[in-house]
Amino acid sequence: MKAESWLFGAGVFFFVPVGIVYGFLTHWTEEVGPTGLFLTGLLALMVGWYLRFTARHIDPRPEDDPTAPVEAAAGEYGFFSPHRWWPLPLALSGAVVFTGMAVGWWLSLLGVGLGALALVGWVFEYWRGAHAH
Repeated sequence: MKAESWLFGAGVFFFVPVGIVYGFLTHWTEEVGPTGLFLTGLLALMVGWYLRFTARHIDPRPEDDPTAPVEAAAGEYGFFSPHRWWPLPLALSGAVVFTGMAVGWWLSLLGVGLGALALVGWVFEYWRGAHAH
């Protein structure tokens, strides 16, 4: 995890100076740009610190050893769905909700109802059928 911590932590050394340069170029009259860049640098610092803190408290992974063989990372990585269709109706119902905000609120209500059905279908996907657990 040390590589990840350095990768995210290096964002501080990019975003903060860019925020300072951006502030000088706009004569500090534009508030959103430098603030966003400084907050992005702070977020990179927080993520980098968290990953570094976690790397110190767990055992080294095979990815941390440059001389580790490929077989060192073998094993079970978890369960992955063979196919999953429920995010598609959920995304389409989200599109209906946002279209309803432009066209009419009645369409948003219809999208919320369809979204609730799609969300229930996604949550209970493995309770029945061929892949039931």
